[in-house]
Amino acid sequence: MSRHQGSDRGGKASARSQKNGNGKASGRGRDNTKSKSFARGNAPIRKKTQAPKTGSNPDEIRLNKYIANSGVCSRREADTNIATGLVTVNGKVITEMGYKVKLDDEVRFDGARINPEKKAYVLLNKPKGFATTTSESKGKTVMDLVSNATSSRIKPIGRLGRNSTGLLLFTNDETVVKKFTNSKNGVVRLFHIELDKNLKFEDLKKIQEGLKIEGEQISIEEISYIDGASKKEVGLKLKHTGNNVIRTIFSYLKYEIIKVDCVAIGHLTKKDIPRGHWKHLTQQEINTLKML
Repeated sequence: MSRHQGSDRGGKASARSQKNGNGKASGRGRDNTKSKSFARGNAPIRKKTQAPKTGSNPDEIRLNKYIANSGVCSRREADTNIATGLVTVNGKVITEMGYKVKLDDEVRFDGARINPEKKAYVLLNKPKGFATTTSESKGKTVMDLVSNATSSRIKPIGRLGRNSTGLLLFTNDETVVKKFTNSKNGVVRLFHIELDKNLKFEDLKKIQEGLKIEGEQISIEEISYIDGASKKEVGLKLKHTGNNVIRTIFSYLKYEIIKVDCVAIGHLTKKDIPRGHWKHLTQQEINTLKML
């Protein structure tokens, strides 16, 4: 900017300052003095008041954003669906706009549970000495082994005993979890089991045909001796998510279990996963898992 331009602006400002209350220019000095006096604050100046800020909880998120992040619909559409009563939080229908939820709340959209986190699928080759639990009071747990795998809140599907080894799948995908917990149409797991003595052929047949223990019918998919090994070692396929059923079967038949190793979950195997390590499932593996 040139000095000349600056002078022009200064002149205009001076002219404006010499106008009286009617907006007309005044040549009288006293009017100018009154204008300056007013500007100095002799007249009361009202300050704008701001509403006090309320602290926000970083663990909470607006319900419409929670729904949008889950991929169900946009925020605007979520508001409409909330208003029409399609959304529940912890079993209660919520129609309030701006309602906030915590990430661990159970939010359902039209009856189906939704999750705002990115879906994650982690396959662990579990070593001995780690409990299959999310509780921090159980000493060393499988959650310690996958703590750096993802920021999503994954949980193990099913259980492996503290001294059991092998494959354990973690996810936050409720659809996949339901596949495993459905004992009729669930995902088959293959276990390598070592007993304290040879498994009698007649006991093998009993297990294959199904046992009724304490009034409960226990069925498995398949059982066989392992080729090239002693009759102490068997392969067992079942759809149950826990390995308690394995101990129940062999305890009933008077065998002691020496080793339990989950060697396959559906089409997933331990290939390229050393003991104590994990991997993320590929998109192809995820797609195949969902189609099982």
